[in-house]
This record gives sequence, C-alpha cells and structure tokens, in this order.
Amino acid sequence: MPQPRVRLIVTGDDFGYCLRRNQGIMECFNAKAISNVSLLVNGTAAKEAAISATRNKVPLGLHANLSEGRPVCDQLRMGSSLVNKDGFFHGKMGIREVLKSGHINLSEVDQELRGQVDLFCELTGHLPHHMDGHQHVHVLPGIRNIFAQVLSDYGIKYTRVPIEPGLHDCEWIGQQLMDFYLQVEKDAFNSIDVFRQHGIRWTDIYIGLTTMGKNMSVSNIQQVIENAIATRTDISCGKRFRPLQDDAILTMELMVHPGYPSFPEEGGCGEGPDEFSMSADRFLELQTLKESKLLKYYEDKNIQLCSFKDIKEIGAEKIIQRDGNEHKFEAFRD
Repeated sequence: MPQPRVRLIVTGDDFGYCLRRNQGIMECFNAKAISNVSLLVNGTAAKEAAISATRNKVPLGLHANLSEGRPVCDQLRMGSSLVNKDGFFHGKMGIREVLKSGHINLSEVDQELRGQVDLFCELTGHLPHHMDGHQHVHVLPGIRNIFAQVLSDYGIKYTRVPIEPGLHDCEWIGQQLMDFYLQVEKDAFNSIDVFRQHGIRWTDIYIGLTTMGKNMSVSNIQQVIENAIATRTDISCGKRFRPLQDDAILTMELMVHPGYPSFPEEGGCGEGPDEFSMSADRFLELQTLKESKLLKYYEDKNIQLCSFKDIKEIGAEKIIQRDGNEHKFEAFRD
C-alpha cells in the first residue's frame, strides 16, 4: 500500500511553566522540531511565553490547568472545591480523587476554565487555536462536559483525545504509570461522544504517552509513528479506517515536553517546579526532537509538520468502516 501523506502536529506542552521551559520550547520551534505549542496561563513565566510566541509567530493553544498551582480566578484561590487548604490545586492524582468523591463543584470548574481562556486572550490577543488539559484533566468525568461547553461557547474547535495506538504493548512503561495511562485512555474514550456533540474535533491519531521523558528516542518516535500509520485506528469507535486513498492525508498529534531542567524553587504554577520539570528528561526530549536523523525521517516519509492553526479551516468527512457499514466521521483532511 502506498505510504500515506501525514500531517504531524508536534505540540510542546507547558509553555510558560518557567523561563527555562520557555527557552527550550522556543529553541525547538526555531529548529523546526516542534510546530505547535500549548500555554499554561497560570505558569510563572506565562507572560514572557506569550510575548515570545507573538514575536516569533508561534501557533499557540491553551493547556487548561486544574491540577497544578493556583487558579487564575482570585475568588477560587481560597475556600473553593478546586483547591486544598493552602490554596493550590489538588494535584494530578488529587483532583481525580476529589472528583471521584463528589466534592468538586463543577460550576467552579466552568468559572476557572473561562477565566483561563480570557487570560489567554489577554496575554496573546487572540483565542487559542486549540485547547487541551494539563495532565489530561479535560477528559475526566463531569469536567469533560464543562470543558466541551466552554470550547463550544468560545468557538474553539480543536482538542486532544489521548488514546494512543500500541499503548498496551509497551512493556518498558512501569506498572504504576501504565495504570494511569490506561485510566486516561478510558476517560478519553468516554469523552468522544461529548466532544462530538459539541462540534469539537481532534486529529486522527494521538501519540506521545509512550515517548515521554526518558522513553523518548528517535527510534521510539519512529516506531510509534510507523505503528500508528500501519494501524490507522479510528479512535471514535475502535475500528480501523478503510484503506486510505493515494492522496489521503492522515493527521496526527505528537505530545512532547522539551525544555531545560528547572531550577529548584524557580518556575512552576505558583508552588515551584515538580520533579519531572527539574529532571534531565526535559533536556533529553529537547535534544531528541532536534536530532537531524529525526528531521530527515519526517522528510523521507513525507511527514509534514504543521499546527492546529494551519488546519483549522480544513474539514472533511472521512468514510470509516464500522460494524460492516459505512459511516461518516468528521476529521481533518484536504
């Protein structure tokens, strides 16, 4: 079968987290190693990130944050269901536990998400070209519905659905992390109908969980891309696409976290940087993404790096095979 053309959105997450993160992301963008960026508006270096993005014409989306640091809405910083006794979000696992216990006020989620979109617009002068969730909070039960409504109300058309082909076969991922990824996958599957009902779109394929941090290498990135192209799994129903036509375009998002390691007590979202941010894993991602071997691979395989901004006016119905019948599925395509 002919090699399909691929439009790959390489998204650098956590822009604005700290100045050293900003430096690494901009270095990757200028090297054409990433093509899209997500901004944390409650990050300590969000203002500097927005200025740099505007100056360098970086395609920018919003990395909505309900798990790390402080809310952007002053009235939610003390005494709200979104924060602990110290006024910080509950954390990556904490928000999941509090949400499961029924103690999250979803009207406060709505207020904070809208506050973050408004702050993004204030910092950048435009709406986000896409919006996803820091630590995948946007696919959590209940929150996914509020998230989808906010995107619909603001006219933000694109998000991320973190379901990765081949995830279950990655033996190098530790059990604790795999358990988290599998729960993210389950939550993402349960978000699809909600997002679709609100007219929200996403790429054909998402990758990046299996190549994070120490697991990132040129060979691993190539492997997950090749696997994704080969399977062409439709994440809306778990079935495969019909064979692509010679001129078909497959859209894919690769989530990455490049940067220089944060200094202790410098950066973060109000309570300092986390261990991942201070580790060498960020720099490993930066170095890997810039490797000439990887950039040459994109070129040789007819993989075009682009952004959500580049394709936001592109929409078509792709025919998929589901349970023996043909159905139409909204996707990016020329």
